[in-house]
Amino acid sequence: STMPFSEAEVQSARGAWEKIYVDAEDNGTAVLVRMFTEHPDTKSYFTHFKGMDSAEEMKQSDQVRGHGKRVFTAINDMVQHLDNTEAFLGILNPLGQKHATQLKVDPKNFRIICDIILQLMEEKFGGDCKASFEKVTNEICTHLNNVYKEAGW
Repeated sequence: STMPFSEAEVQSARGAWEKIYVDAEDNGTAVLVRMFTEHPDTKSYFTHFKGMDSAEEMKQSDQVRGHGKRVFTAINDMVQHLDNTEAFLGILNPLGQKHATQLKVDPKNFRIICDIILQLMEEKFGGDCKASFEKVTNEICTHLNNVYKEAGW
């Protein structure tokens, strides 16, 4: 089965994503630091980050950098499979299950991260870049919410 993306949408979404993924660790870190700064409650899920208040300190943290890179790597894997639902969900479902059942992360945080990624795209590469990727973030969040519902969240 196929995802709800036309071939043109897949291509432009991948083009937009590549721009930000080139610096996966730095940009992934920037996204998390912005989330922790603007939504301090999100820090509570990360025992290592709890005591960090300054953005500078967070930016230098190996844990923040490592998780930023992981977030971007996971999205990158999904972006490679926008034309294949099974493969896309094969990456997204276990990730969603882990966050729902083991880590117990509120699903609204996925929307926050996606919105910050879109902001960063717009700031760095303009509105077209952001627009090309918006549908991808909506798919990711919709499917994650479904996983959470099935997990009884």
